[in-house]
Amino acid sequence: MTDLSGARVLVLGATGGLGAPITRRLVAAGADVWLSARSGERLAALADELGPSVLGTTAADLRLPGSPDEIVAAAADGGALTGVVLAAGVVAFGDVVDLEDDVLDDLLLLNLIGPIRVVRAVTPHVVEGGFVVQVSAVVAERPMPGMAAYSASKAGLTAFGTAVATELRRRKIRLVDVRPPHTETGLADRPLAGTAPRMKAGLDPDAVAGRIVQAIADGEKVLGSESFTS
Repeated sequence: MTDLSGARVLVLGATGGLGAPITRRLVAAGADVWLSARSGERLAALADELGPSVLGTTAADLRLPGSPDEIVAAAADGGALTGVVLAAGVVAFGDVVDLEDDVLDDLLLLNLIGPIRVVRAVTPHVVEGGFVVQVSAVVAERPMPGMAAYSASKAGLTAFGTAVATELRRRKIRLVDVRPPHTETGLADRPLAGTAPRMKAGLDPDAVAGRIVQAIADGEKVLGSESFTS
C-alpha cells in the first residue's frame, strides 16, 4: 500500500489526454506534483487549475538527450520524490514502408528512449517504498498492423519495465507497467503520421486514470489491458 497524502510525484506528459486526469487524481488523493510537458502554456494552465498542490513545472522535450536530466533535477531540487509517472507518448498510423525516418525517430524517442532516460535519471531520487509508473498500451500485448512501429515502441517499453523492475526492487522501488486498451485521449486524432483506423469507442480517460492511481495506492505492479473495464 502507498499513502499518497503528502507524496511528491513527478508527472511527465502531465497535460496530455491521460496525463492530465492522472495528475488530477493524484492531487485529489493528497499528492503534491511536479509537472512536465512540452507546452509551457498548457503547463501553466494546469498549474493554475490545481493550485498549491503543484510544486513546479518544467517545459521540456523528451526527444532531446538532456531533457530527462533537466526535468528530474528540477523536480528533485526540493527533496526526494515518492514516485514518477511516465505518461508522455505519441502515435503514428500506416504501413511501415510509408513511415519517414523522422516519424520513426520521434516514436522511439518519445515512447521508449525518453522514458528509459527518465528512469535512469530519476531512480537515485526516489525514496524507498516509492514507485515508477510507465504508461504502455494494449499493443504491447497485441501488436497491430498499420501500427507496427507504435506497437514496437510500446512493446519495448513494457519489456524494459519487466527487466528494470528487478533492478528497482533492489532499491525497494516498485515499477508499475500499465497497458490500457484504446482510451479516448485524443491521441489518435493528432498522429505523427497517417490516419487512425476506425475503432470502437475507447475508455473514459478519467476512469483509466482512476484505475492507475488506485493501482499506485494498492501496491499493484502490472495493469494489463484486462485490468480496465469500459
